[in-house]
Amino acid sequence: MTTHTPAAPAAPSGPRPEPPSGEDLKTLALPEVQRRLDSSASGLSRAQAAERLAQYGPNEIAEVKSNPLLKFLAYFWGPIPWMIEAAVILSAVVGHWPDFFIILVLLLANAVVGFWEEHQAGNAIDALKAKLAIRARVKRDGTWTNAAARDLVPGDVIRVRLGDIVPADARLLAGDPVEVDQSALTGESLPATRRPGDAVFSGSIIRRGESDALVYATGSGTYFGKTAQLVQQAHTVSHFQRAVLKIGNYLIVLAAVLVTVIITVALLRGDPLFTTVQFALVLTVAAIPVAMPTVLSVTMAVGARLLARKQAIVSRLVAIEELAGVDVLCADKTGTLTQNTLTLGEVFAAGDTPSDQVVLAAALASRAENDDPIDLAVLGALGHRDALGGYRVTHFQPFDPVHKRTEATVLGADGATFKTTKGAPQVILQLSANAGQVQDAVHDAVNAFAARGFRALGVARAHGQAGPWQFLGVLPLSDPPREDAASTIATARAMGVNVKMVTGDALAIAKETAAKLGMGTGILDAAGLGDVKHEESAASAASIENADGFAQVFPEHKFHIVDVLQKHGHIVGMTGDGVNDAPALKKADCGIAVDGATDAARAAASIVLTTPGLSVIIDAVKESRKIFQRMNSYAIYRIAETLRVLLFVTLAILVVNFYPLTAVMIVMLALLNDGAILSIAYDNVRYRNRPEAWNMRLVLGIATVLGVVGPIAAFGLFYLGDRVLHLGHPQLQTLMYLMLSVAGHLTIFLTRTRGPFWSIRPARILWLAVLGTQAAATLIAVYGILMTPLGWKWALLVWGYALAWFLISDRVKLLAYRILEPGETTTRPTGTQPR
Repeated sequence: MTTHTPAAPAAPSGPRPEPPSGEDLKTLALPEVQRRLDSSASGLSRAQAAERLAQYGPNEIAEVKSNPLLKFLAYFWGPIPWMIEAAVILSAVVGHWPDFFIILVLLLANAVVGFWEEHQAGNAIDALKAKLAIRARVKRDGTWTNAAARDLVPGDVIRVRLGDIVPADARLLAGDPVEVDQSALTGESLPATRRPGDAVFSGSIIRRGESDALVYATGSGTYFGKTAQLVQQAHTVSHFQRAVLKIGNYLIVLAAVLVTVIITVALLRGDPLFTTVQFALVLTVAAIPVAMPTVLSVTMAVGARLLARKQAIVSRLVAIEELAGVDVLCADKTGTLTQNTLTLGEVFAAGDTPSDQVVLAAALASRAENDDPIDLAVLGALGHRDALGGYRVTHFQPFDPVHKRTEATVLGADGATFKTTKGAPQVILQLSANAGQVQDAVHDAVNAFAARGFRALGVARAHGQAGPWQFLGVLPLSDPPREDAASTIATARAMGVNVKMVTGDALAIAKETAAKLGMGTGILDAAGLGDVKHEESAASAASIENADGFAQVFPEHKFHIVDVLQKHGHIVGMTGDGVNDAPALKKADCGIAVDGATDAARAAASIVLTTPGLSVIIDAVKESRKIFQRMNSYAIYRIAETLRVLLFVTLAILVVNFYPLTAVMIVMLALLNDGAILSIAYDNVRYRNRPEAWNMRLVLGIATVLGVVGPIAAFGLFYLGDRVLHLGHPQLQTLMYLMLSVAGHLTIFLTRTRGPFWSIRPARILWLAVLGTQAAATLIAVYGILMTPLGWKWALLVWGYALAWFLISDRVKLLAYRILEPGETTTRPTGTQPR
């Protein structure tokens, strides 16, 4: 059942009729339920469904949206807004009206920008999540269709099967029992068995079996809808976000210490108290990372949209940062490394059984409407579909991971009943009464098929309902590697990502496929692995870490593999598609549900792929590393700029007893700064050919170097203006304002590259934003808007001086990188060309 709220069909005027009582329909006899719902095993017509959808509304729980006005007002509440508001009040008290209005504009600008960007990010994520909306198989006009779960209505007949999230409250129709995981609703840890006539609830997961079911309650009328509480979803904070928040705290503490020093010295000198406190507050506002939450959310939202274009939908934003650090990717073989288009090879028939009878028996134990690749391959191998015309399947038992086979009870054209089954050869052999006579030949055939990269499927048949099974033969199925798989794996390795194959196939098949893909043939048989409770020896753990892949893998093995790799310090990505993959997807640092995954797998994963293959995952890794680079650039820039302003202002006040900036100038610096830095979310960057990790020593080191070079340059210009050019103090303040503004924004172009500033062309939006803000700053200084006019002559001097120091700072930055990261090449960035 979905929770997003797109527009529903227009309801008729007047109060909406209530659907029949779900509590009654849960317990009444099934025929009575069908009568009350005016439905049958054939379902509804499309016209009936449309009428009921308008009558009862969509099958979803309306999401409670916060009031936009209250959300906007929240931006005026908190430590940072309080500081700005205090500065506004103090400006009014002392009558500094220019300061009052400018600081008020800063307060409103931060609120408007933050609110708008969060609104835009929320819209983007809602649009992406809409693509992940649950769909249901529903019978309309007697035909099975694939419809959005939100369009289900009471009276619909749906089919639920292994891995599905039940889309609405329903009563099971005739068929086999199913096992349902209701832990999310009832807290029961074990799946519950539900038989025909029993109710299954919206939000529960089918763990075994499949069945048709009659929907009796939707939306808020479901068991889940009636008992759901308004729970505030906990927001996970990733490693990178925690690091960035630490930087924010560091800057706030640094600002508080230096501002305390300024206030103390000013009071000792007898400066006016109100003016001093107001200046200190404004300086603090300019120094602390006001724009950090906005820049973070914008960068993540932009990244999610970029990944969506590459067919990777992010359901948890922090997964972008985790994906950037993945160094081990456990990839499913089928569909990810291979084409997932099975074709049948030459059949092995046991004894004197004709080959076409082996294929026919397997086809009868298949179901086309399930869209299972094995079933489709077997049915496709029939000479013609009419071959099944004389048979009627009276009972079908679908595949499940425990029994590893399908089974059908069939009524033949002659009226005789028999059963057929297909599945793992060893499982079918164990069933068969003639296993002793054929098992050696079967094992030889299976091994021969495996050596050629074929997957084997055993087939058996039994006369009557309880007759002994007779092994008929083996069907070889081949799933060739994807054309781009080998090159993609080579690219992944060049990027520092070790791809490990994970497959339930036999060891020989896994080795054959791995050899074709150039992955290495160090494949471990997962049968020797324990579950997560099993403590690995050092040698066994090392073998998992060093393996090229794993064969004959069960879901508990996947979980265990991820656990062992994580304990050895790896950031692990895991792909999966089945309901039983969900625990491993949840456990992995970045769980990836592949194309065609079950609802349960998609719900557990952080990233959902909408196209098959490994290349889309590698593309997502590249994009996530670019996003990491943008965040890294912003962090260095923010620290360097804070140090530049704080150190220069503090030292100027302490050493020469001169306030180099007015409060209005500091506010305008902050306004123009925050306006331009948002564009870094769209900047061109190059990913690095290694997993990203937060290197605080390097970030703080580079930022400190740039933050110290800045005040040196500023004091040089201050000396030039004061002692050489003999500018008056008001004009000197304007000179320093323009210097700090121009030099500060040029710092963006230093922090965004590890090499020379020209090594990566900046995005047009970035240099246009910087050019625009600096044009504004220059005009403000030249014509004296809220400050003493500077004139074009001195403004051009400032630009020339700032550009000269920009070139010097770039060389200093390169030297700092060589000292702090001696093993890195800083003059030639790695990765692809910028987008």
